[in-house]
Amino acid sequence: MRRWFASGTPWIWLNAGAVSVCLIMVLGLLALIAVRGLGHFWPDTLYQTTYQLPDREAVRVLGAIVDEESRTAVVLRESGFPVPDDLVAANRILMKQGNRDLTSRDFVWYLEPFMSELETPVDALTLERREWGNFYGYLRQVKQAGEVVADGPADAWPALEERLARSNQLLREARVIERYEIGDINQRVERVRLERRRAELADDPSPAEQAQLQAGFEAREAALQAEYEALKERLDALHALAQRDSVVAETMDGRLREIPLAMVVDAYMPNAMSVPQKIGQYFAKIWEFLSDYPREANTEGGIFPAIFGTVMMVMIMSVVVTPFGVLAAIYLREYAKQGPVTRIVRISVNNLAGVPSIVFGVFGLGFFVYIVGGSIDQMFYEAALPAPTFGTPGLIWVSLTLALLTLPVVIVSTEEGLTRIPRAIREGSHALGATKAETLWKIVVPVAAPAMMTGLILAVARAAGEVAPLMLVGVVKLAPNLPVDGVFPYLHMERKIMHLGFHIYDVGFQSPNAEAARPLVYATALVLVAIILVLNLSAIAIRNHLREKYRSDSD
Repeated sequence: MRRWFASGTPWIWLNAGAVSVCLIMVLGLLALIAVRGLGHFWPDTLYQTTYQLPDREAVRVLGAIVDEESRTAVVLRESGFPVPDDLVAANRILMKQGNRDLTSRDFVWYLEPFMSELETPVDALTLERREWGNFYGYLRQVKQAGEVVADGPADAWPALEERLARSNQLLREARVIERYEIGDINQRVERVRLERRRAELADDPSPAEQAQLQAGFEAREAALQAEYEALKERLDALHALAQRDSVVAETMDGRLREIPLAMVVDAYMPNAMSVPQKIGQYFAKIWEFLSDYPREANTEGGIFPAIFGTVMMVMIMSVVVTPFGVLAAIYLREYAKQGPVTRIVRISVNNLAGVPSIVFGVFGLGFFVYIVGGSIDQMFYEAALPAPTFGTPGLIWVSLTLALLTLPVVIVSTEEGLTRIPRAIREGSHALGATKAETLWKIVVPVAAPAMMTGLILAVARAAGEVAPLMLVGVVKLAPNLPVDGVFPYLHMERKIMHLGFHIYDVGFQSPNAEAARPLVYATALVLVAIILVLNLSAIAIRNHLREKYRSDSD
């Protein structure tokens, strides 16, 4: 046994076991997130039942089963359930019954012993609405301009599908006009206003020149107003057509509800769908989640602006932090005189890596936003003041703050890579007549490139998951416009952005409907992990390519 311990074999097995446990924990976490997140998009089976507590009136219930758990009678009484004295324990079922505009809550717990047998009606209808969440009921009629065009589920369902597709297409066209065409006009109106303001701040022109300038501004404003009125007329016509159709559905308690199709995103009968149809619906919902804009306080819709903002922020941060970190590491390792000052600088860099991220956020707000951004506004955007342009949180300040946050990681990794390069390589280059600069930039830096990419990988992994500093320097709950569009200068660095990390925090802890938001937290977290994984794998592939390239060159 002593010989076995002396051989080091137990420590090998101990290390292997620790790695296996860590791997199992990571895979288990990812599996939990994937199951909880991706399961949200599967079309839920709708169940109907009758719920009757002792000495209470019977209630008809229609909804999807979300959760089920067993509780003792004591816990149930503390939760407010009127449990009989002879009941020791019981299962309770959480049902999503929708219709929040009618019942004020769409998630309700029910005691299983007081529920009748669960049924799955084939004609149960799910309407995914733009407001108030899902509507569950039974299809009765389809109306056009107040007139019934289809009556009964058999005739109403084809009419509903046709008119809903048309309504969604009209609303997409209206959204394009609102977001892009009218947005472009607003941008041009703002440019005219700023030009007018600059003319007022310039040296006083002669009365004739001033009158000519004002006439030119007024003519441009009149032309833009005419364009806006034409677009507004088209927009009103599209909204009128989209709101012309409506659907009449019956709730479980017998009430009829007329819902304009302009308020409906999707409609389907999950109990009547085949498995292939459910699979198609499942992937359509995943695509909607990845490509659409959020709605209903971020608890419905998609997360595309958050995905775009996260990727854009990480890319800009990488472009900024890589050259500065590499240059700083090269100076410290190759040029700086090794003494007390250099050691203090290295200690400071290492300590910066341990500073809480919120401190960087406060620094970014005070220095980048207020000092640098305010100075830029004073020098280049005086006409827009007192409304700030760069003197307010935005994409550029988010990226610079994260670059400062991750700079120590890149410096340390690059310097370690430079240190590992054998001295013989440098001496051989000098022996062949190369200068120090030529040796550095043509031999040392290329060989150390994998270490630089390692620093970038670590920086991307940390930056993509940060939340606290971003809330101070440019990340918001909802950003109506992306920082990239077709209006010059195309990339608007001053705009605020959405971020997946902050979106998870907002949906998970600030949502007015916690039960509805819970699966979206898992789904968004899964997307964030996937994005970080893709970014890291891309950087790792580049690093491996560089490593193999310079290894083959040295051979």
